[in-house]
Amino acid sequence: MDVVTRNHVRTSGRPDGQPILFAHGFGCDQQMWRHVAPAFEDRYRVVLFDHVGAGASDLASFSPERYADLGGYARDVLEICDDLALTDMVFVGHSVSAIIGVLASLAAPGRFSRLVLVGPSPRYVDDDGYAGGFSRAAIEDMLDALDRNYLGWSTAMAPVIVGNPDRPELGEELTNSFCRTDPAIARQFARVTFLSDNRDDLHRVRVPTLVLQCADDAIAPVAVGRYVHAEIPGSELVTLDVSGHCPHLSAPQATVAAIDAFLRSGPR
Repeated sequence: MDVVTRNHVRTSGRPDGQPILFAHGFGCDQQMWRHVAPAFEDRYRVVLFDHVGAGASDLASFSPERYADLGGYARDVLEICDDLALTDMVFVGHSVSAIIGVLASLAAPGRFSRLVLVGPSPRYVDDDGYAGGFSRAAIEDMLDALDRNYLGWSTAMAPVIVGNPDRPELGEELTNSFCRTDPAIARQFARVTFLSDNRDDLHRVRVPTLVLQCADDAIAPVAVGRYVHAEIPGSELVTLDVSGHCPHLSAPQATVAAIDAFLRSGPR
């Protein structure tokens, strides 16, 4: 299976432009970037893809061993880079893909020019001196509910994740996205995502990094964004005055403006 088919890779924008790769979060697919990615097509070579198990990816390519941790997804990112000969690349990752981008940049720092981490969390479970936003028991309860009834979990959790209760269409869109994801793969990806601990990786990042945080985020609270910013040397923290965990859906114009300002700010 070639990489382009495996991850349903699509490119647009300027073929000779600097690459900008958008990576979606858990339960989503590349369509979640449709309000943001086109804004960069006039200057960049825009690359979109689906993680294996999501969207139009090849489900037969899923391997429980390869994807037993986030490193497997980071390897996919690097294989996409190899296949498309992407260098000097801007990586924009949402939620768990923010950490996947961190891992990919550590494995091949020469390929990356900048990282944009949207709602990142290196660890969701609280620890001594660290507030990840969830107790271990709460995460285990959530994962148990997901195992018992994935569709029911999706219906209940999507509105919480996306926030903005006055805009129910956003919750419905995320619910539908969850339901398009292969349930068996989603269950493993959820465990890998919510039980991971990548705090020790952050201080090793040497790529200029933007941490894009939402002011009211039930999944990655403000304290987590501040922690990521403090741990990544020289990073910039921008807090959007919006709610929810998916600003590329709920506030795409503000998201585009923050990313664009970071990319135009020159060398760091």
